[in-house]
Amino acid sequence: MIFPRNRLLFWVGMVCLPFTALAATVPSSVLLSLCLISALFILILADALLIHRCSDGITLELPEVVRLSKGVEASMELYVHHPGTKGKRLRIGLPLPLEISSPHRDLTAVIPPQTPCVSLAWSVKATRQGKYNLDRYFLEQVSLLGFWARRYSGKAHTEIRVYPDLLRERKGLAAYFLNRGQGMHTLRQVGQGRDFEQLREYISSDNYTDISWKATAKHGYPITKVYKIERTQEIYLIIDASRLSTRRAGAMGHRSLHKKEDHEFSDTTILERFVSASLIMGQAAEQQGDLFGLLTFDDRVRGFIKAKNGKDHYNRCRDILYNMKPQVVTPDFFELFAFLGTRIRRRALLIFLTNLDDPVLAEGFVRSVDIIGRRHLVLVNMVRPDRAVPLFASPDVQSVDDIYQRLGGHLLWNNLCETKRTLRKRGIGFSMPDNEKLSAHLVSQYINIKQRQIL
Repeated sequence: MIFPRNRLLFWVGMVCLPFTALAATVPSSVLLSLCLISALFILILADALLIHRCSDGITLELPEVVRLSKGVEASMELYVHHPGTKGKRLRIGLPLPLEISSPHRDLTAVIPPQTPCVSLAWSVKATRQGKYNLDRYFLEQVSLLGFWARRYSGKAHTEIRVYPDLLRERKGLAAYFLNRGQGMHTLRQVGQGRDFEQLREYISSDNYTDISWKATAKHGYPITKVYKIERTQEIYLIIDASRLSTRRAGAMGHRSLHKKEDHEFSDTTILERFVSASLIMGQAAEQQGDLFGLLTFDDRVRGFIKAKNGKDHYNRCRDILYNMKPQVVTPDFFELFAFLGTRIRRRALLIFLTNLDDPVLAEGFVRSVDIIGRRHLVLVNMVRPDRAVPLFASPDVQSVDDIYQRLGGHLLWNNLCETKRTLRKRGIGFSMPDNEKLSAHLVSQYINIKQRQIL
């Protein structure tokens, strides 16, 4: 499509209006005025006809996949292909999704002569993680005399993937990711180990419980089993994507937020916090040499990835997690535990990221967890609701409404403590870390279990 530019309006006003008025007042200047106005319209018409020939062959190439981190400013590379020999000036527009912001609405590029391809950088910043598609672009080219602008669009096949910002998460976990995840000091692992290594002849300091009686009977003299510390273990993150995960992750309970980073943490949903913490745990397990697996569920199991390690496996888990959307459904814990009981045979560490502040859901979880509680090591973690604090923990009570809010928060906190005691009797750990401390708490739990060989 062709659109008039300000230059066209300017010259029409500067030529047509004065000479029309001159012809009306001075009859002898009618012929001169008509010639000048006609010449102007001929130039305008010729400029409009030539713009189609000047813009043939110019295309814009966009990358097939653009990877961004949420809240981090980045640049998207664009390539303008120009088969001509003369310089051009283009105006480029991209219909970015609402979740992708940019400091400029369009980009103006000057293509030098004899340059078939020009690279441009478009600054973007993602405000929400997920997968978005960019299916077209728009170009505007100015005509030779500058009277007209031709605008046209082209097809694009660009997928924008917005991942969680793990760099901010790892700021508080720097010690765990130094020295191969061992922290700034090497952690001593206690115990004799669980994995069988070899058989050897009995010596006087060996324990009688380590004697292999079958090998002793075969050889005719005492044979002892030698064990080694189990290095490779299976870690599974089980993420709840049901209705309670759609809520905004709260602040640090009764404390107020003072830092910009805390505001950014509280602006995310609970599911996004679960996703970020799971990816951090995957990196920690990778550095420790363990196998990392993943399961997502709501009213049924949505995705399951067997525990493995390696860069390709981590990228596969990341590609599933970043595009997760919470569903407004009630989780089915019985079906979940039945699935885990049939799919995970080897003893593993199962870390649940769920929400048990609903008493009905907490009761269903406790009633069904015995299916896997005896075989696996189970840890349950949830982001502590900002209202779930003891009654006299906050001094800023100024009205009757504040009193009732504190009473409601105390009842919620008491119910969660009761759920914690019930799960502890079944040998299951339950924790309620603050929103911004979820990732650090999970890694700390994992390192502690790894050190003590509880698994």
